[in-house]
Amino acid sequence: MLFGYEWDLSSPLAFAISILPILWIGLTVTIQATVLGFLVALGLGLVWAVLKAAPSRLISWPAKVITEFIRDTPLIVQLFFLYYVLPEYGIVLPAFLTGALGLGIQYSAYTSEVYRAGIEAVGPDQREAARALNFTPAHTFTHVVVPQAIPRIVPSMGNYLVSIMKDVPVLSVVTVLEVLNVAKIVGDRTFSYLVPLTMVGALYLIMTLVASAGVRLLDTWLPKQGIPLK
Repeated sequence: MLFGYEWDLSSPLAFAISILPILWIGLTVTIQATVLGFLVALGLGLVWAVLKAAPSRLISWPAKVITEFIRDTPLIVQLFFLYYVLPEYGIVLPAFLTGALGLGIQYSAYTSEVYRAGIEAVGPDQREAARALNFTPAHTFTHVVVPQAIPRIVPSMGNYLVSIMKDVPVLSVVTVLEVLNVAKIVGDRTFSYLVPLTMVGALYLIMTLVASAGVRLLDTWLPKQGIPLK
């Protein structure tokens, strides 16, 4: 029994059905951590991309150093730092928030490069045309560059969404009870790992297929909305 749930070990099928409720709780945590981590990666990655593209080296150079440091250090080290080091300085975050932020910060270094590539793919003639129309730099970026860059970055961002989802099990090191950690606990309590781990593998397969299908659908839908690709 775990968290008030009783498991039926009379047969593999009965066992699988009996552990579904608790796996569902872990799956919910996994999905929430994936979504929040991805949103943080999208927002912070755009900030890094803008800072790295700044004309002043006093702004661009520190941003490049920070993102390189984030990209070149393991996610688990960053999670330990957020969860165990920050409390020494009075910053105490819940385990779930720590994990989601850790995922978002780690992947923001990668999404910043996706943003950069998408922005640079917009030809200079587009910016020149915007200047000819007396657009401000900010208006040019938000209304000319970004709408053309978005369709180009959707596939890569989709890949990182799936990668974040598959990295959520690492959050178990900061006591987050995501679906794989829950399955492991079930196995520890029942000495039967085949069924719970197989179910987790199947759940991850379903989630990644759904996410990939959603990204492909979005990639197909965006050009139909009149967003120019050239």
